[in-house]
Amino acid sequence: MTVSSATSSTSSAASSSSSSTSASSSLTTSGTSTTSTIDWTALIQSAVNAKLTQATQISTKITSNQAKITAYQSLQTALKTLSSGLSSLATSMINSLATNAFATRSATIGATGDVSASSALSMSVNNGAATGSHTLTIGQIATAHKVAGATQSSQTTALGYAGTFSLGLSGGSTSDITITSDMSLQDVVDSINAQTSTTNVEASIVQVSSGSYELVLTGTQDAADITYASSSGDDILNKLGVTDSSGAFATVLQTAQAAEFTLDGIALTRNTNDISDVLSGVTFDLLQATPSGTTLNISIGTDTSQISSALQTFVTNYNAFRDAVIAQQTTNSDGTAASSAVLFGDGTMRDIMNTLQAVLGTSVGGLTMADLGLSFNEKNELELDTGTLSTILSTDLSGVTTLLSAQTKTSSSQLSVVNTGTSPQSFSLDLTVDSSGNLTAASVGGDSSLFTVSGNTIVGNSGTIYAGMAFTYSGSTSQSITVTSTQGLATQLYQIAKTASTSTGSLQTLIDNLTSRDETLTTKVNDIKSAAATFQTQLTAQYAKYQAAIESANNMLTYLKALLNASSSN
Repeated sequence: MTVSSATSSTSSAASSSSSSTSASSSLTTSGTSTTSTIDWTALIQSAVNAKLTQATQISTKITSNQAKITAYQSLQTALKTLSSGLSSLATSMINSLATNAFATRSATIGATGDVSASSALSMSVNNGAATGSHTLTIGQIATAHKVAGATQSSQTTALGYAGTFSLGLSGGSTSDITITSDMSLQDVVDSINAQTSTTNVEASIVQVSSGSYELVLTGTQDAADITYASSSGDDILNKLGVTDSSGAFATVLQTAQAAEFTLDGIALTRNTNDISDVLSGVTFDLLQATPSGTTLNISIGTDTSQISSALQTFVTNYNAFRDAVIAQQTTNSDGTAASSAVLFGDGTMRDIMNTLQAVLGTSVGGLTMADLGLSFNEKNELELDTGTLSTILSTDLSGVTTLLSAQTKTSSSQLSVVNTGTSPQSFSLDLTVDSSGNLTAASVGGDSSLFTVSGNTIVGNSGTIYAGMAFTYSGSTSQSITVTSTQGLATQLYQIAKTASTSTGSLQTLIDNLTSRDETLTTKVNDIKSAAATFQTQLTAQYAKYQAAIESANNMLTYLKALLNASSSN
């Protein structure tokens, strides 16, 4: 009798014995004429793997897409860094709010005559301050009122005085201070200082010698006398020798006086030595009077070191992006793309690189990047000759500013440019003024949603091509004014890098497309794996039935053989 399998079988010589082995992985049956061995697990896995082959191929594609996404993100990061570094060179508006490299200021102080400039004056200059030269002489510096009391033998022993007095500075607020008989000199000082925020008078104790102490009162503001009045009880400051019998201060250590100085020939007086209201954006700190016949010479100019630093940063960032692009163009010795060059031949990446290089090859205002000391070396890396840059910054700063940054002008002196933005536009601005002379709207081509008007200020709205642009209008009638803008090299490079690396830029579009494709492919892989799992379950159940049938047949074969043997023996 022969038992056959639907899948596979092998035959051998007949045997007089019969055996049956059942397992999850294999089955062996033998009869008088047939022996069959079946590896069910291998059969099932082979069938399932055939189903999973497509999933494996798709997963490989997903991995490839993820590598491209990572590469695109690296390019994005490099471009964001490039645009960020260029932002300080892209605009050059000069005002107190400007933060660009062209608005930064530095000051130098020299002296004529026998005076140390650094000992007599220190100063700080804000961004956008007017450049120029000035002369300064200091007649006297402002000082605070300072008085002292009589010597006391202890600073901690109770004084035995009780009374109330008021204290303050001339023209300012006063506070009442109450002293009790159990208070020491230190307690008096503490009570006075507890009211300093109101009185602007500070108290301290000076130890003159061992067992000898004096109370000292000092005004916290210059050019204002300390005022004192006893209102009840003991006249405390008189008891301490700060005032005499007439109520005047007994010992004046320093009189209160205003600062007197001359700037560019103009005599000026201030109640402080920190003077910030003479030159806009400039703060003088008067340190000491200058001797007769001496002059401090002040020069305020553009801090060109900031421009140099920004250009060096640009060189570093540009080369970093260039290196990232070159890494994606690496080939093997046979000319094929290297395995790491996952963006080999990518058109978007190539277009961004070519556009940046094209801008570097243009001229603006008759100058080129070579005039700044920028050039490509034999490795096609960007380099900066700091000597060349230093020379042109000292001889033609205006030309450098035009070459690098955005410039905006208007056809009317009544419309002043406050800021050009990093994406300056040329357009016709229509201004509407009501019958009262108030500016009510600013529009371009009839669209008034592009700008916001606040008083006489006009600001380009975020999300529009005019974002970052700002103007002030001094006119009183409606009119149309032409706004003309030019873009320097830094402005153009900034826009290219920023546009390509934004959340809506060309690189992000590629990333989004690949991400979406991977999501679709992942779903497909999951569907295939799910179907394969179901198929495996079905095969397992089906082959289990085959196994049971074979075992049943073997049992029947054994039974029949036993019957035949029994018949033969009879």
